[in-house]
Amino acid sequence: MDITMKEKSENEITFIIKDADTSFVNAIRRTSMTEVPKIAIEYVNIIKNDSSMFDEIVAHRLGLIPLKSDKEAINGILMPSECDCEDYCPRCSVSLTLKKKGPGIVYSKDLVSEDEKIKPVYDTIPILKLRRDEEIELEAIAQLGIGREHAKWKPTTACAYKYYPRITIGEECEQCYECVKACPRGILEEGPKIVNIEDCAMCKTCMRACDRGAIKVGCEEGSFIFKMETDGSIPPEEVLERACDILIEKAENITKAC
Repeated sequence: MDITMKEKSENEITFIIKDADTSFVNAIRRTSMTEVPKIAIEYVNIIKNDSSMFDEIVAHRLGLIPLKSDKEAINGILMPSECDCEDYCPRCSVSLTLKKKGPGIVYSKDLVSEDEKIKPVYDTIPILKLRRDEEIELEAIAQLGIGREHAKWKPTTACAYKYYPRITIGEECEQCYECVKACPRGILEEGPKIVNIEDCAMCKTCMRACDRGAIKVGCEEGSFIFKMETDGSIPPEEVLERACDILIEKAENITKAC
């Protein structure tokens, strides 16, 4: 199997996989989305809430704030299923407190964590708005979880792959350039010649525009373009690495059972 990194940024990676099969690539995608542990707010203890927003809505908004969940941040924190406490304890959770008086907007940066490594990824996520003399005071308990249990524990905001496109232009081509005009993504230029083939959506609009059937759109067998984007809680390359480790562990468990 051959892997080539195409693009890489803080929260997004795009790479090309060759000599692989669909089931393997899809297993990586599903594991990245649903089985890589991430920390998120699970319990909210409201002490005071004078705002016009219901306690349940405040709790829901807090749960969806992405918290730093890289390996260094969550090191030493147990999954709730591995802890012998009833609900939560210092071994399996992190406490964040919020106390603010209006007027003003309460942002994610106003959450104060007992662990400096576990904090909101972004400071400017609005939680609620307080009028004059209104107050909010609460304690939020963050725990590890996986995306299969709830979307708030899902580290990826986008995780998908597509087959690597293949376009062939036959000798029947009379250079009418109808395919060039029809292509919605500018993959074809006059010649006709193929440019930026990886941007091709394989919509086959060019094929329908060619009366002579000179152009064919398909895919490279066993080759894929894989794109992953995270919410910032975990770097995408770490999500990929941890997903592969989970798959390896599952495979080893199967071989041991046999």
